[in-house]
Parts: sequence; structure tokens; C-alpha cells
Amino acid sequence: MKTFAAIDVGSYELAMKIFEISAKNGIREIDHIRHRIDLGTDTFVTGKISNERVDELCRVLRDYRGIMASYKVDQYKAYGTSAFRETDNRVIVLDQIAQRTGINIEVVSNSEQRFLNYKAIASIGDDFNRIIEKGTAIVDIGGGSIQVSLFDNDALMTTQNMRLGVLRLQDRLGRLNIRPEQSESMLDEIISSQLSVFKKLYLKDKTIENIIVVDDYVSAVVGGNVAGLEQNSVEAPAMNKFLERVRAKSAQEVSRILDMPEENVPLLFISGVLVNRIAQVMDAKLIWIPGVALCDGIAYEYGENTGLIKPAHDFEQDIIACARNISKRYMGSRRRSETLEKIALTIYDSMKKVHGLGRRERLLLRIATLLHDCGKYISLVNLGECSYNIIMSTEIIGLSHVEREIVANVVKYNHMDFDYYEAMGRDRSLTQRDYMTIAKLTAILKIANALDRSHKQKFKDVKTSLRDEQLVITVDASQDITLEKGLFAKRAEFFEEVYSVRPVIRQKD
Repeated sequence: MKTFAAIDVGSYELAMKIFEISAKNGIREIDHIRHRIDLGTDTFVTGKISNERVDELCRVLRDYRGIMASYKVDQYKAYGTSAFRETDNRVIVLDQIAQRTGINIEVVSNSEQRFLNYKAIASIGDDFNRIIEKGTAIVDIGGGSIQVSLFDNDALMTTQNMRLGVLRLQDRLGRLNIRPEQSESMLDEIISSQLSVFKKLYLKDKTIENIIVVDDYVSAVVGGNVAGLEQNSVEAPAMNKFLERVRAKSAQEVSRILDMPEENVPLLFISGVLVNRIAQVMDAKLIWIPGVALCDGIAYEYGENTGLIKPAHDFEQDIIACARNISKRYMGSRRRSETLEKIALTIYDSMKKVHGLGRRERLLLRIATLLHDCGKYISLVNLGECSYNIIMSTEIIGLSHVEREIVANVVKYNHMDFDYYEAMGRDRSLTQRDYMTIAKLTAILKIANALDRSHKQKFKDVKTSLRDEQLVITVDASQDITLEKGLFAKRAEFFEEVYSVRPVIRQKD
């Protein structure tokens, strides 16, 4: 058994949960500490976290460190989200915090943050798997933005981020200089303008029956005494009734009834309006509020990584499904992608002892094969650059920013001459290790691409074997492969440069 602390340094709250995690009993929460701190307003308005907020943050984190010591915590993880992602002085602030508190905060990308929340929901198990069998939207509401992820038949169809976070919306309302009674109509107008675009692009003929909500405000009142939210799953109209009750009372009354700080009531209302409007746009029937938060996802990830818990859901398949849907959106060829994927993974697996990469890099290669030609949607001439820009502009849930950049570069250099580290790393945050991962995966994808250069899937069977300093690729092809052999040589040169292994084609008789 391990005692683990998860710390969420959010846009408007600093939260810590202490867990006991064991193979026998799974994850058990034993304490939950929260401190309201408005980092998001600083960042979203001024672009920086102020010295006063840093002082407060350090003071609370030192208290949290004392609490961890009292529980004899074995390990902790502290994650910063949008307030840190968008601040200009992030590196300075993180260094100050580490020096003054001894706590190192990792800043997660938006897709990583949402994936952790998604894992927190999935950790509940059977309820989640049952719900996503039908059309389902996960609505993850943060301070700076919301994430809407669509599921159908247990598969992730798409995920999109919109800058409709509760703190950001509150700030926008404050700048409009309107009367209090106008707030809801203005809020609805801001929300509806973005949701209408989302509906047009991604919903179309899809039926969304369920909405799963992750937030810090509506979730906090589940089981309270406000009509319609006594349970964690309610009929969609209950959200409207809930808003009517909140609207009819003063902030002081709502604060007393729901046992929440009065300053949180406006944010609760904004979160409720968001959920209600999304439910209306999607014509959803059921709203499920599981009551999980980022800390739960952090603990779940720790349990996974340490082998203390077994995954309740195949998250890797969700990442793959997301990539497949991006490919489909940009008119990618499924047959061609499947052929490339099979060849590339066969080469990857046979080169394990040489490339020294792991399971995660294998996943990145799979994604690169699925997105290898997405740029043709924009240009057949500048295919590499256009593919790179599409991938870097498209969220792939579960991948960090660096992982997405690795995939984007692998796809780019599959179509272009490879840039060496001095040129590639100059304007980006890629380490030498990242660069070598790009080089190794690109070399494999170039070979796989050469073996299907005609796009006719000529090879019925591809087998590879590593012999001395050669990678022997044996193919079973009934058609003429003169084109493939002719174009193979140049791509083989780059593969040999990266691995010091010469790939050769042999055709079965």
C-alpha cells in the first residue's frame, strides 16, 4: 500500500487530496484540503501571476507539505493548469515555488489535463463504460476553458477546447459594464455563439443522450438541498430547475443553503448555465455528475504507473480513435493508413534492440501513420508543412505538447528532407532526446512509406528480421514492385544514417 498526495494548482483553487492506493483495495481518498486562490484572474487579465499571489501560494503549499508529512506520504505529484500555461513569467514563478516550498509543480498541457480528468471519470468503472455505449459528451469545465469530448459506441469521436472557462466568462461579464439582471442573457449569448459553431462542425446527425460533467462548482452541490441535484445523475431539465432556484435567491442565501463560500456562488451559476446550455444544444436527456476532479485523475495515473491498479478502460485506444477521426476529417485514406501502420510497427518491433524506444514511442509512431497525409487536404505540394501545421493546431487528447510536436515532425519529415538538430531545435523546446525520437521514428516511417509508394497496398505480407548490420524486409507481392524498389534506396540511406543498419528488400518467389 502507498500513501499518495495529489495537488492541483488550478486557476481559482489550490486543492490537495491524500489517498491510500493498494492492489487489494484500489484507490481510497482519506483527506481533501482546498484553498481558494485566484491565480486565473491575474493570468487571464495581466498575463502574469503577481508577487502577492506567489506569496500566498507558497504559504499554502508549505502548509500542504506539513500535512503530507503528518500522513507520511510516500510520493506526491503537483500539477499546474491553465493559469500557469498562459502566464508569461511561468519559469520564474515555478523556480520561486520550488525554492521556497520544496514542491515542484509540473505544468500540464490542456490535452494532458483533460485526459487526467477523463481517467478520473473512467476510474469509476462500470457506470462510465455503460454510459459511453450511447452517444455521450464529457464536458470538462475549467477556469480558462472548457473541453467537450464526444463518444459513440464506446469510442472517442472528437475532442475540442473552447475558451469558455468560468473565470474567463466572469471577467468578460465584468468588462461589459451591464446591470446584474442582464448577466444571464449576455452569458447565454457568449456561450451560444461558440456552441453553434461546435454543433455545426461536430454534431451534425449525431445523437447525444448523456452529458458527463466535471467541474468544481456544480459537482460540489451534488447531493445538496437544491431541487433536482440530490443525485449524481439527473434528467437534463433538472439543471434548468436548479438554475431557477439559484436565480431566485441572494448569493448569501445560496451560500448558506449549499454550504459554499459566497464568492463561489457567481462561478457556480456560470458553470450551471454552461451545462444547461450545452444540454439544450445537444438535446441530451441525462446529466451525470460523478464528482471527480483532477486530483482523482492524478492518483489514478500514479496507481497505473506503479502497477497498483489495473486500468478500467483502454485509454490508448481512445488516443488512436481520436487520431483516426482527425484523419477522417482531413480526407485521409483509411486503407493506406492501415497498411503504413502495419508495416511501420513491424519494422519498429524488429528494431527494439537498436532503437531503444518504448511503448509510448510506439504509440506516437502509430499516430504518425494515421495522420501521415492529413496535409493534402490543404496542399498536395506543401504536404509536409501543411501536415505539421494541422497536427500542431489540433488537440489530440492524452498527448503532451512535446509528444504532439514529435508526431508533427515525424509526419513532416516523412515528406521532406530531414533537418538536423541545429536547425530543428533553434525555435522550439525540443531536447536532444526528443530530436533523436523524431529521427528514429521518421526513418521507420520513410521506409514504410517507400514500401507502399504506389498507394496500391501491393504487399500481402511483410516480415522483417535483423541480421548483423542489415534489416531484411521480406515481402510477398503478386504485383510488380519496380517502383517501390526504385524509390527505396534514398529512404534507406536515411535509415542507415540513423541506425547504422542497412534495410534491404527481398521478394518471395
